Amino acid sequence: MPRFRVRALRHGVLATAIVLFVCFVVALLSWLSYSDGRDLLSSMTSREVGSVVSSADGAVEVRWPSGSARVAYDDGDRIVGKQAQVAFDPADPSRAVIPGADLLVQTDRALGGVTFAFAVALLVVFAGLVRVFLAARTLRSAAVTVQVRRIRLQSGLMVRSWLEIDGPVERWLPVYYDPVLVTLPSPVDAELRGGRIAVVDGVTLYPSGRPVTKHPRGRRVDNPAQPDPERRAPRGLLAQLRVDSVFLVPAPIVGLFWAYVDGSGFTGWITATVVAAALGLWWGAFRGSDPS
Repeated sequence: MPRFRVRALRHGVLATAIVLFVCFVVALLSWLSYSDGRDLLSSMTSREVGSVVSSADGAVEVRWPSGSARVAYDDGDRIVGKQAQVAFDPADPSRAVIPGADLLVQTDRALGGVTFAFAVALLVVFAGLVRVFLAARTLRSAAVTVQVRRIRLQSGLMVRSWLEIDGPVERWLPVYYDPVLVTLPSPVDAELRGGRIAVVDGVTLYPSGRPVTKHPRGRRVDNPAQPDPERRAPRGLLAQLRVDSVFLVPAPIVGLFWAYVDGSGFTGWITATVVAAALGLWWGAFRGSDPS
């Protein structure tokens, strides 16, 4: 019987937990900001039509028949002289908003942050469960004996292990990293289940993607015909995370792009950078990055 290892599962669970924690923090902070904005807006129950008379220091002066107020409004020069519906607190008319006011934008953005964090968390969990379900179903398939060679391919920031499968049609199967891969001779007999799961030397190697019949792109490194049995293969998840830290590099750029598109400034940049960094670590685990 094959010896089952759960290193890939532990790696995936750890990376998913990081994403879920980041999403929880983002959702919590966004919800608190949304709640504050909603409480302020809920007191502004009166409505009148007013005019924007001036703009200065990031705010506009709005006047209506029963009062006036300064309303925080980014780029308010473009609406000076125009009419706008005013929502204000009848007990304190100085508390008012107009369409496009900073308070409305920030409240909508905070609610969007909650929705976005929830959607990311749901997508990550769903993708992980689908991958586990497919592996478990394939594991019950009948096994055939084939010869395989382990190769490493680097494409961009990603380095993955692949099994090159001999047969009438040569195939390449990406697999999650296991220390046994480092010391595999080339070629070696393996049991292949469902064309997707290989059992080599009693160790089950799970697929990190679909098998392909065209050589995958990337810089190739082949295992030696007889690897050094004394070679130490990376085993711990901390070593894996150190290797996966390369996926953090694009995060600040993604955050900068998001802040520019969303207009959320430094806060949006920090939030998007942290989320992108967590997703980078998760992507490395999901795709099966190789730390060897």
